[in-house]
Amino acid sequence: MTVTVDEMKNYLRIDYEDDDSLIENFITAGKKQCMDILRTDDEADLDECANGKIAVMFTVSYLYEHREEADHHAMDLTLRALLFGSRKEGF
Repeated sequence: MTVTVDEMKNYLRIDYEDDDSLIENFITAGKKQCMDILRTDDEADLDECANGKIAVMFTVSYLYEHREEADHHAMDLTLRALLFGSRKEGF
């Protein structure tokens, strides 16, 4: 499960290249955030998660669209709801 910059630009309906590196950084941050919520250090666990890709895409879109006033607690609650069934008991 790899989320690409082009995939995210399509999801976000962006047709210019100015924010490509920002989106790429948000993809990296989104994967890490989702892996933290899953309580794993192995990206394969995120790949195997049924909602893993949509959770990463949600995170990227949330961070992109709320750059100025992001409510990370609200974002984490949504991610926990998406990923709860695959969440490990502990690290």
